[in-house]
Amino acid sequence: MKKGILLCGHGSRTKTGTDAFKKMVTILKNRYTDYEVDYGFLEFNHPLYEAAVERMYQKGIRDIIALPVILFAGSHAKNDIPYELNTIQSYYPDLRIRMGKHLGVSTYLLALSKQLIEGKERELSPIPRRETCLVVVGRGTTDPDANSDVHKLCAMISEGMGFGFATVGYSGMAYPSVPETLTMVEKLGFKRTIVIPFFFFTGILLERIYAAVSEFNAETSNEYHYTKPFGSDELVLKAFDERLEQVHQGTGNMNCQLCKYRKQVIGFEQEIGKDQIGHHLNVKGILFEEDDKVGTKKGIMNSVKNILGI
Repeated sequence: MKKGILLCGHGSRTKTGTDAFKKMVTILKNRYTDYEVDYGFLEFNHPLYEAAVERMYQKGIRDIIALPVILFAGSHAKNDIPYELNTIQSYYPDLRIRMGKHLGVSTYLLALSKQLIEGKERELSPIPRRETCLVVVGRGTTDPDANSDVHKLCAMISEGMGFGFATVGYSGMAYPSVPETLTMVEKLGFKRTIVIPFFFFTGILLERIYAAVSEFNAETSNEYHYTKPFGSDELVLKAFDERLEQVHQGTGNMNCQLCKYRKQVIGFEQEIGKDQIGHHLNVKGILFEEDDKVGTKKGIMNSVKNILGI
């Protein structure tokens, strides 16, 4: 029996971000032709995960591998997506849903980061890397385990490529923010700073990062530049190949050794044993995309599904 792949997106408030995600979906559909590939969003956009699973179920799929299109394992990967999938699983006694691991620290993402940085350097006048600072920008979460992965990737890229200094900034719920990071870097006196955002696609957060770097560059005599996001590069696709294979081998496990929900982590002791529950219920599917709804029959149940976004 044919298996399914559910690509678990986060959702974006911008059409460009949503369109970029859907482009990746199309690429992966063409890549994984032995599977029925569908997609869903955690918040903002349609279809919801529930709708995508229903579409596959209607096509006879009874075994689904859920691949999070998530870079780091914060609350989305540890709580929200599992909560949604467990809830959906309870609706179908004869359906199996297995969740793959987020991309996280991956040799493919390291190689892609190097590729993006070198591409930016070729656009600029040559200077020694030792005179250049690297800033890696992550989404930022309230989970130190996820944030530590950003630092690990930053160290591996910087040491491997020979930058004079490297540090991390965040676009969201972590310190320091991008403007705060650039202010600190400026005091170090590096001639050039290259900012690489660890994001798949464009969107509001990425646009804010670019705006912050451009604004800072205009106000200082030192250079500040940024790279493109990861996008749907072949190296990203290979990282998904790896996560898919891990599901089949049963080795795609989360890091529980430093998880604040399972171990006592300094400053997060109150999080141990916290219930696994989603926190996006108030923004699920608020941006309607009628073409992505399930079902074509007209009637009261179809109307209810449209209202609920499923």
